[in-house]
Amino acid sequence: MTEAGPGPSPAAYDIDWEILRRRAVELMERAYAPYSGFPVGVAGLVDDGRVVAGCNVENASYGVGLCAECGMVSELHATGGGRLVAVHCVGRDGTALMPCGRCRQLLWENGGPECLLMTPEGVLPMTQVLPQAFGREDLDALAR
Repeated sequence: MTEAGPGPSPAAYDIDWEILRRRAVELMERAYAPYSGFPVGVAGLVDDGRVVAGCNVENASYGVGLCAECGMVSELHATGGGRLVAVHCVGRDGTALMPCGRCRQLLWENGGPECLLMTPEGVLPMTQVLPQAFGREDLDALAR
C-alpha cells in the first residue's frame, strides 16, 4: 500500500470541472441500478493528474450494493494510489449530487480536508461537506 502525504492544496491544480462531470456522466451511464433506478457516476482528479471514476452497482441483497464512490476509490488504489484533489458526482440528469455519509467518509480518507467536491450548491472543501470528520489521526491519537 502506498502512503500518500498531504501534497499541494487543490488550489495548486488546474481543475477542469467539466471534464470531471463528463467522465462522471459516462460512468453513470454504465451503472447497474435495476432496483432503485438511480444510476450514479463519479470522477475524481488525483494529485498526479490522473482521473479515476466509478459507478454504483446494486445487488438483489440491497445492503451489498456499492456506491459509485467505492468504485472510484478502488480504481484510485488499483492504479497507484495518491490523493483525491477534486471530485464530481452526478445522477441521471448529469447534475451534481451530494454523496451519502459513507461516501463522504471515503472521500475524506482518500482526499483529506482540502479535497474539493462539486455539490448542488457549488464547490466545497471536505471540511464543509464532512465537518468534524473522523480520520486516521484520530485512530493514531487513540493508540497513544
